[in-house]
Amino acid sequence: MGLGKTAQTLAHILLEKQAGRLNQRPALIIAPTSLMHNWRKEAEKFTPELKVLVLQGHDRVEHFQEIKNVDIVLSTYPLLGRDEEFLLPYQYHLLILDEAQNIKNPRAKASQVVRQIKAKHRLCLTGTPMENHLGELWSLFHFLMPGFLYSQELFNKKYRNPIEKHADLQVKTKLISRIKPFMLRRLKTEVAKELPEKTTIEVNIDMNEQQSKLYEAVRATMQKNIRELIAAKGFHRSQIQILSALLKLRQVCCHPSLLQLDQVKNQNVESAKLDHLLEMVQDMVEEGRKILIFSQFTTMLQLIEEHLKTLNIRNVKLTGQTKKRDEVITAFQAGDIPVFLISLKAGGVGLNLTAADTVIHYDPWWNPAAEDQASDRAWRIGQDKPVFVYKLITNQSIEEKILALQKNKADLAKSILSIDHENEVKLSEDDVMSLLD
Repeated sequence: MGLGKTAQTLAHILLEKQAGRLNQRPALIIAPTSLMHNWRKEAEKFTPELKVLVLQGHDRVEHFQEIKNVDIVLSTYPLLGRDEEFLLPYQYHLLILDEAQNIKNPRAKASQVVRQIKAKHRLCLTGTPMENHLGELWSLFHFLMPGFLYSQELFNKKYRNPIEKHADLQVKTKLISRIKPFMLRRLKTEVAKELPEKTTIEVNIDMNEQQSKLYEAVRATMQKNIRELIAAKGFHRSQIQILSALLKLRQVCCHPSLLQLDQVKNQNVESAKLDHLLEMVQDMVEEGRKILIFSQFTTMLQLIEEHLKTLNIRNVKLTGQTKKRDEVITAFQAGDIPVFLISLKAGGVGLNLTAADTVIHYDPWWNPAAEDQASDRAWRIGQDKPVFVYKLITNQSIEEKILALQKNKADLAKSILSIDHENEVKLSEDDVMSLLD
């Protein structure tokens, strides 16, 4: 993350062109929609000799016939399903998936389409090849080299179940040995040695009295409902209701108003976490710091935005609804705006925000890799200042338990992607249900 995967890939494509291997067979790069501008801009900067075709927007159908006449074709994961009839007839020299974890579900439409595209070479670019479980790693290899890790059913039997359920060290070592020759894994500590220090700080916050009472009422109700539901339908058939219950607890921690309950509106229950954040931001802005604030909830970002406006603190915001992404990013990077509010989904990858020296995660997410990717919007090549990352955690709440789950997932990823980590990992139904205790 932030180690120059884009520049390295462009350099490789340029070498392939110079060797005469891109003749009427371009490199097709599939990336998240938010990264189209970044790829085009980086190509102009590092490899201006390469002809780039961006297949995006309503008029893209008019440009499909140009595919054979360019060196790089850029498209997005959401458009694959709509454009497969135009993309599939062509032969490509390279098929490159940026943020390749987008095909972690092998049954998703985008995953199915990319596996059908005809290309001489295939490459996955990602800082997070495995976010939650080994099945996601299987999906990437199923695209790269179908059959190398067997069928999904056999992979689960041979590797995933023994490693995840029984922490079988021998099987884990065997899997690492099998995939290692096909992975180039670079760490910031090894590559970007000139990067300044990154310091991560957990900030623990007590709920106010009203918020605490509301949290306990919601928790007790949800725990009772979920137990009854599981008894009636079973754990696996209750997933949606379980996620909904956990979501409500997370919302109370962020701000009770996110629940949109009449009793909350009438009682005007405030958020201790929001109060703490605003105090932090005021002090940091006075110190001259530039701050990224991430949240899962766009409604929470809107609340923060309103309070910053009241405090006369200038800010910009990036969510899935933001139309002019580039203008917002440039305003923060080049201007004197001290705060950038970002939804984790819209801005967790592909942004270079080295003007920032402070990252605040307003609410923790199950997936440590997603949080790390977001933090690394600031801590990447080009950063010349120490970076401070703050994680705001509500005491005696689901958020503390999310941190424990994060450690389990991080240990699993590290142990598979690096032979140097041999920590035991075991996630169970009990782990998930303990979040409601």
